[in-house]
Amino acid sequence: MTEMTEEHNLSKTTVAPDVLVTIARMSALSVPGVSRMAQVTGGVNRLFKRGIHDGVRIEVEDNVVVVDLYLILKQDVNIREVSRNVQAQVARAIQEMIGMDIGGIEIHIEEIDYEGEETSA
Repeated sequence: MTEMTEEHNLSKTTVAPDVLVTIARMSALSVPGVSRMAQVTGGVNRLFKRGIHDGVRIEVEDNVVVVDLYLILKQDVNIREVSRNVQAQVARAIQEMIGMDIGGIEIHIEEIDYEGEETSA
């Protein structure tokens, strides 16, 4: 349930959950307008313990991935546009790199980084 397995004749490829978390995080951070990932508090990610502090929650069921991303955006960006770009980028990366289907990608905007403002984390 928590890992993707693909069988080809006698061979098998298994993708660790951390790989999905890393792909989702790096894909989201590559989108212009995304400043960084938000720190997600414990309990949000019930399947993968390692993703909770990376701003990513991933659930896998029957080879279908559902992703929740917790983002901090840069100032003066179009939130709707950045969110759509993140969804498209993450979906494309997971589909192309791993070949899994996407059940949904939810974007949670947690904060906006303003220049010159001290961030408390």
